Amino acid sequence: MPKGYIIGHITVNNPEAYQEYIARDTPMITAHGGRPIVRGGVSENAEGPDFARHVVFEFPDFESAKALYYSPEYQEVARIRRENATSMIVLVEGV
Repeated sequence: MPKGYIIGHITVNNPEAYQEYIARDTPMITAHGGRPIVRGGVSENAEGPDFARHVVFEFPDFESAKALYYSPEYQEVARIRRENATSMIVLVEGV
């Protein structure tokens, strides 16, 4: 069964407030079987819109990634990200 991924491209506008998002979303990701593949780090924008931060989380399957993202608990926490960062989030099924 293919794995699932949540990929985020993010520019944080309020670093202090954004820390609450990271603290609260990490246990949710883990509870849904997710693990970080990329979480920040050095990057180089080769093409397209420029974001300062990039994340990739791997899940056991696509349904697990969707279950996390669309859960009411995560959506409540995602509000913190939306209020304190500009972001693009993609849910992807692996090969």
